[in-house]
Amino acid sequence: MHHLFSKAKQLTGPIIGAAVEVHRHLGPGLLESIYEWALLRELELQGFETSSQQLVCIEYKGLVREEPLKYDVLVDGCVLVEVKAVEHVLPVHKARLMSYMKLLDTPVGLVLNFHEGRLTDGVSRLVLPGAGKFGKS
Repeated sequence: MHHLFSKAKQLTGPIIGAAVEVHRHLGPGLLESIYEWALLRELELQGFETSSQQLVCIEYKGLVREEPLKYDVLVDGCVLVEVKAVEHVLPVHKARLMSYMKLLDTPVGLVLNFHEGRLTDGVSRLVLPGAGKFGKS
C-alpha cells in the first residue's frame, strides 16, 4: 500500500466538499483557471496545504530533468486534483492526471468538472495502480 493512501482516501470527501462550495458560489460556465484559483483559495481557507504548477524532477532511464509540471492542485501532498470546465471529461483528461500522479508519486487523484449543473455529477476518482493494495508500494 502507498504510504499516503489512507490519508489521501480520507481527504477526497472534504476536497469534493470544497469544490461543491466553489461551484455553489460561482456556478457553471466559467474558465477552468477561475475554478482552479477559487478551489485553491477555498482549500487554503479550510486549512489544507496546497500547491500548483511547480518544478518536478522527471527521471528517465537514470537521467533526471527538472521540468515545470502544470498540474492544477495538489492537496496535502497526497491528492492531485485536475480542474475541468468541459462538456465531457475525455479519457485523455484522466490519462494526463494518472501520468501526473505517477510523476509526483501521488496515490489518489480527482477530476472535477465544474461545467456540470451539479458538481458531484462531474467527479471522477483515480487511484495509482497498487496504491490501495497491501504489500509493496
